[in-house]
Amino acid sequence: MNKELQTKLNELEKWIKNKRKIIVAYSGGVDSSLVLYLSKKHLGKENAVAITARSASHKHKELEKVRIFCQTYDITLIEFDSLEFDDKDYIKNPPDRCYICKNHIFKGIIELKKEYHDYTIVTGTNIDDMGDYRPGNKAATELDIKAPLMECGISKNELREIAHYYSLPNWNKPATPCLSTRIPYNSGITLKKLQQIEAGENILNKYGFIDNRVRHHGNFARIEVRKEDFSILDKHKEAILKEITELGFEYCEIDHEGLVSGKLNREISK
Repeated sequence: MNKELQTKLNELEKWIKNKRKIIVAYSGGVDSSLVLYLSKKHLGKENAVAITARSASHKHKELEKVRIFCQTYDITLIEFDSLEFDDKDYIKNPPDRCYICKNHIFKGIIELKKEYHDYTIVTGTNIDDMGDYRPGNKAATELDIKAPLMECGISKNELREIAHYYSLPNWNKPATPCLSTRIPYNSGITLKKLQQIEAGENILNKYGFIDNRVRHHGNFARIEVRKEDFSILDKHKEAILKEITELGFEYCEIDHEGLVSGKLNREISK
């Protein structure tokens, strides 16, 4: 670890120690995992709690990874059911869908916080998260949810390096945004669509694609994998397209641009 990153890590650890009691809005990603690990390390089990939301828009296996991480590091984990699917505005899937969702999740955490007096709620938001369209950050700001990685100027690559330094098992885990992000804005969200997306991405995982997306465009699906994995995709192309189509699509196609996180946000820019 170079001197500059060590300085940022020292600042992050000081930030955490100064809060004394922390609740981490835990998603299972490397970002919030690092914040959670350091909070437990410096504040102890009683003063570092993880809260995660159970939702149909999150993959089942991701929830299991959340549980395993907390078991591994002896961290108290609290689960609750988020209520975004009870919100008609969320179901309509407007451009600020993420704001609506995060609003429900953070308010659910705040409600649970009543049992944890003087705890500060934090997320794993880092400075790179400021560069894309992320209306969920607005919800965090409005509800006074803190972001220590961002406040300490730590980027995604830097936090991965720190997580690797501490041998966290998910230090190189790809980003896993919620399943609703695979559906174009203003196209309604349904449980069936989310189930199709999750099943489709599980199929891609089966063929060795760790980082992938299945975009749901109503009657057809479009798959994205990293460009460096195109050779594997070409090898299994017919089988993959057939299996994903059989999930209930009229057809499935390949996005030859490759995987681009947040690709559907381009429509907002237009």
